[in-house]
Amino acid sequence: MSQELHAIVQRIIAAAADAERFVVALAGPPGAGKSTLSEQLWQAIDAELPGQVVVVPMDGYHFDNAVLGAEQVPFKGAPHTFDVAGLHADLLRIRRADAAVAVPVFDRPLDLARAGGRIVALGHRIILVEGNYLLLDQAPWCDLAPLFDLSVMLEVDDDELERRLVERWRGMGQDPEAALDKARNKDMLNARLVKRHSRTPDLVWR
Repeated sequence: MSQELHAIVQRIIAAAADAERFVVALAGPPGAGKSTLSEQLWQAIDAELPGQVVVVPMDGYHFDNAVLGAEQVPFKGAPHTFDVAGLHADLLRIRRADAAVAVPVFDRPLDLARAGGRIVALGHRIILVEGNYLLLDQAPWCDLAPLFDLSVMLEVDDDELERRLVERWRGMGQDPEAALDKARNKDMLNARLVKRHSRTPDLVWR
């Protein structure tokens, strides 16, 4: 475990010590490694507090392609293509801690969200919510702010982000030219939005 990961784990565990529910926002631009790092964070916390931590991925709240329609599907991944109200409602239910809550999980190869793909059980005290726009200081995303007890922002240089994003699209079957186009003219636009218009986090993870 890296020193930075260890420090964040200990910060979360200490801050959540007396909480019935402690909700952490793990935000960052596309390609920052949120899914990988949230998994590492989950594993490290679960090793110390078995069965008390769960990850809720923001990507589960993608609007379906049928809802977006042909005109909006090319912009899928932009802030307006997510069901923010649904995420807000689920986080309120999670914070109440009075019943298990089923949350959706995004299936990237199939490009769709699976309803009820994960359960936030009553025993899950620490909730790691990961996604691009969790700290975005624009409506309606800013309405999520009171629901987080701690916020963490992943920072990655633009050149590295673009490299990772091109690699991601290539892994999904895109040819080199198409992968570069999608990375530069879609994902990196969203990445700059996250970097320039997110609230100041409690912690920065580099």
